[in-house]
Amino acid sequence: MYLPRQLISHLYLQLLRSHHPLSPPVLILVALEPDALCACRILTSLLKRDYIPHKIQPVAGYGDLARAGEEMVRPMQTTNGGSGGVVVCLGVGGLVDLAEILALSNPEDEVEDMGGVEIWVFDARRPWNLGNVFGGQTGIGQHMTEIDVNSRLRGRGVDKGCITSAYTSKNGGIIVYDDGDIEEELRNEREAYYALLEMPEVDEDDDDASDDGSEDETQTGSKKRKSWSGREDDEDSEGDEPPHQRRRSNSGSFIDSSPTRRKKTGINSSNSSRSVTPTTDSPSPAEAKQPSARSLKKRLINLKRRHDSVLQAYYSSGTSYSEPISSLIYSLASELGRDDNDLLWLAIVGVSSLELSGRTMTGVGISNTSESGGSAGWGGQRGEHIRQILRDEVHRLNPPDPLEFNRDIRGEINGVIPTTARSPTDTSIRLSPEPRFLLVRHWSLYESMLHSPYLAPRLHVWTENGRKRLHKLLAKMGISLTQCHQYYTHMDMELKRVLRSRLLKYAPMYGLDGLVPSAGSTSASAREGWGFVRCWGWKACLSATDVGVIVGAMLEVGPHETLASWDAKRLPRVRDDAENSGITGASDLASLLPRFWSAYDALSLTSESPTILLESLPLAQHLHRAILRTGTSLLSKHQIRHLRAFRIAVVKDGPDVKLFTNPGALTKLALWIAEAIRVQEKERGDSIKIGRKRAAGTPLVLAGLDEDRDLYVVVGTGGGGGVVDFAAMSKRQEERKKKKEDKEKKQKERSERRSKRATERAEREDETGAEDSDSEESESSSESESEDEEDPRGKKHLLRNRFGIAFQEVVQETNARVRIDSFEHCVVEVQKDDLGGFLEALSFRSVVG
Repeated sequence: MYLPRQLISHLYLQLLRSHHPLSPPVLILVALEPDALCACRILTSLLKRDYIPHKIQPVAGYGDLARAGEEMVRPMQTTNGGSGGVVVCLGVGGLVDLAEILALSNPEDEVEDMGGVEIWVFDARRPWNLGNVFGGQTGIGQHMTEIDVNSRLRGRGVDKGCITSAYTSKNGGIIVYDDGDIEEELRNEREAYYALLEMPEVDEDDDDASDDGSEDETQTGSKKRKSWSGREDDEDSEGDEPPHQRRRSNSGSFIDSSPTRRKKTGINSSNSSRSVTPTTDSPSPAEAKQPSARSLKKRLINLKRRHDSVLQAYYSSGTSYSEPISSLIYSLASELGRDDNDLLWLAIVGVSSLELSGRTMTGVGISNTSESGGSAGWGGQRGEHIRQILRDEVHRLNPPDPLEFNRDIRGEINGVIPTTARSPTDTSIRLSPEPRFLLVRHWSLYESMLHSPYLAPRLHVWTENGRKRLHKLLAKMGISLTQCHQYYTHMDMELKRVLRSRLLKYAPMYGLDGLVPSAGSTSASAREGWGFVRCWGWKACLSATDVGVIVGAMLEVGPHETLASWDAKRLPRVRDDAENSGITGASDLASLLPRFWSAYDALSLTSESPTILLESLPLAQHLHRAILRTGTSLLSKHQIRHLRAFRIAVVKDGPDVKLFTNPGALTKLALWIAEAIRVQEKERGDSIKIGRKRAAGTPLVLAGLDEDRDLYVVVGTGGGGGVVDFAAMSKRQEERKKKKEDKEKKQKERSERRSKRATERAEREDETGAEDSDSEESESSSESESEDEEDPRGKKHLLRNRFGIAFQEVVQETNARVRIDSFEHCVVEVQKDDLGGFLEALSFRSVVG
């Protein structure tokens, strides 16, 4: 089931009304990523204000999710002696069948019973598992099949999976919080899902229907997530392979979610009294003749394949990201009237963190930069719309002080980056024309520019000439090397005042048009591309991007990685966490728990938050120094190979090898290298053409060696396109309109010819089994479905990251020992000896589409 955006507070208000002192605590499953952490902080703040007990459980991957389901969620079921309750998934489980992975339902049971457990799912990853979105209802048993399913669910407050205001939480179920995507974009998938759910089972192996019947089987049983061996426990498994290496893992797959496999817990589709006769677009014959059984079966099979193809096209389009969950939960707080500066700041940090980890509308990958400057953005026009709403919220919750108004306006117009608070008690949020430098308030200007993921690839700082270009840029702006090597806060005030204007003047000479946001005005609505800054009195002044960088480093680097590099006095809190954990680099949940709680404390709403963030600054600086060193080494030594569909690089030696065994850190290195490759290709005029689409860059596969576990961590990043070029899209839409007009004329001519032959087809229908009419109907429907439709969000033409699908296909067809456990399906772990064969098989796959 899914909860539409306009009813976002409906379930929370029901929880608030039904809560009592003996109610079980709300269980919150949180992914280890900044956006999910910020969302968790907002949600727990709401629960604390309403005195609702809750428990937080970090989840590192699908293995941890399955263990949490077995140990924590199943005991909550009334069928297992529990009293029900609510489980909130933040950044967890949107791509898989949660009822299966949390062990809440048994596929062999005739009636699905969640045991009073209600699962709330907040996830920005796409594609959704349609079983969660349109299924997830309880109490749909075989004994109720004579009643129309949709009307019965509508009586419960559910209309074709959509929760209405009449819904009440009684029996539990899986509820997905819709950010608008489901209502606007999944209408066809919704109709196809319910058509398949209500369709009677048909044996496609008989007669001519068996020609293409294998398509439906591959959709359900063949694409399961693999364990280390990745092998199926089939009857025809390879001979000498030991049984324990053919074990299927306990985690699901977003591909395996056809409603046909849910019929045992849903409708008794074999009931012949409720067989569905499909309707077609072709005109009905004048003479009412009863079609034969073979004709009905043929039509049903064609209709089933058509609906299956709709769902399969949705799943095979690749991964992408939608609205950050921190923004969605802030909308919940705003709907409840609980919004304040603290929760707004958490939402801003969560939204800002998405781009840092390469999460765009095309999945994990680089995004096209915005020519207007500022943040490139994860979601094109929609992402900028959300950031503009946040700017309006900042203006509403932080009205200017009349005594300081004139000074603040002058500073903003001049583009001075705020580095101090207005007063010792100032904790307000301000808008700032942030340049695309890294940690500029906490580093020297030179170091900040050198390590900038935007500036470094464009100046080619991994070469000697690139460093000289950086020096020339600084010289043209009138900033000496002595000044730029000082901490930014210690630089001459006059230089800081003129920095923005000089960057706007000289940066375009070096191809850095989007280095700073365009000149704004005193109106908050005109500050497109501006960032956010918050001060904690004289303690600290941090931008939202700074906080996202630091929190990300705390999760990815870990406290134990940097103790040898700095004196223990500089990181007392981090050292305590490392000593208490006793872990030396393992990637399981035990080693990640200290990182999670350190990052969770750093996002606290108390005065301790900036102290923890400032103490962890060396972690972020260490990570980005390592990214620059390793990326420079790979590029300067020409260690990046170009395969058929992507480029490949391997990190297996050097001082920072252990650092990049973490998927998050490895992803940031891959994004840095991919951006450098994209800039080089653009300068040479190279690009990869996929079908009729031209990629913004070449997809990249980066592998990092983990010697302790004798494996490689592998990540696949997309080639770009995260921001929509709306001007080019409008031209394409005009071309499509012309093509549509031509097709409509041809369709009218075909419809006239079909109407003339309608009577003839009806007469020979019983004799031929309506094969001719069915073939024509399928052809006409495929033509209409293949037409390009207007996409209001401009997502259809984007090249999405398909590495997750490609990885699973390779595992299915090779003997590579691979584990796919990360919530990012473009991240896998491959045994050291199997990397070569794995990459060779991967090179023949489609990795973007």
